[in-house]
Amino acid sequence: MAVTDNVVHFLFHSAYCCSTLLANALDLPGAAMTLKEPVLLNDLVGWRQRGAAPDAVSHVLDHGLSLLARPFEAGEATIIKPSNVANGLATAMMTLRPGAKAILLHAPLDVYLTSIARKGMTGRLWVRELLSRQLVDGLVNLGFTPRDYLLHTDLQAAAVGWLAQHRLFATMAERWPDRVRTLDSERLIADPMGSLEAASAFLNIALPVDGFATVVDTVFRQNAKDGTPFEQGQRDEERRQGQQLHLAEIEQVAVWAQHVARNAGVPMELPLPL
Repeated sequence: MAVTDNVVHFLFHSAYCCSTLLANALDLPGAAMTLKEPVLLNDLVGWRQRGAAPDAVSHVLDHGLSLLARPFEAGEATIIKPSNVANGLATAMMTLRPGAKAILLHAPLDVYLTSIARKGMTGRLWVRELLSRQLVDGLVNLGFTPRDYLLHTDLQAAAVGWLAQHRLFATMAERWPDRVRTLDSERLIADPMGSLEAASAFLNIALPVDGFATVVDTVFRQNAKDGTPFEQGQRDEERRQGQQLHLAEIEQVAVWAQHVARNAGVPMELPLPL
């Protein structure tokens, strides 16, 4: 079935999970264009968190999505990859666009924690800022008191944010089982061809002439952020180095998070895999 103008889908993600890589791979001239973390949506989050009226936010979000959905070329679907800061608006976006589908991309908890730890103070500050925004959005409901968040280590704060987003994704999958699919970053890396074929079929996007062979040979061999060459095994080696430095803390926090998830009813494995 041909894609019509102003078809819009979403790629929601929990950060540090290869979302830019997937967005780059799905940017297929003539079939689909991807918008990566449009500032408009971040601005709406800030406006909302400063006390804007819900009806006003919904009105502007609706018009904003209409503008963002306009393709560069006729017949292209638009895939919007919001910043994960905008996940508090994810259900609103899906509600406002009942024809849209969404891929929910995440990294396994230990992989996510390793990414944060490797980034040092920058990563540790970022997860606390993210958690502060999630608390304002009402996304965190794990049985903690406000004082508890001050007592958590940085990686515990990271795990809390990851669990909050995991609960949101599980809720979205339950609410829209025909419109939502979940994807694990490790599966994407291990089987890029299968993942891309499944994503294109789910989003009803035409495959390139050679399937995704060229995409895999080019996009998956580059740093998603700056386009520099990415050697085979480089990602695993960087992760291994990060784990060596922080392994004890990562393992302890991962076990702690599993107990929190069990007590709060948050699934560690998301349903509806792509």
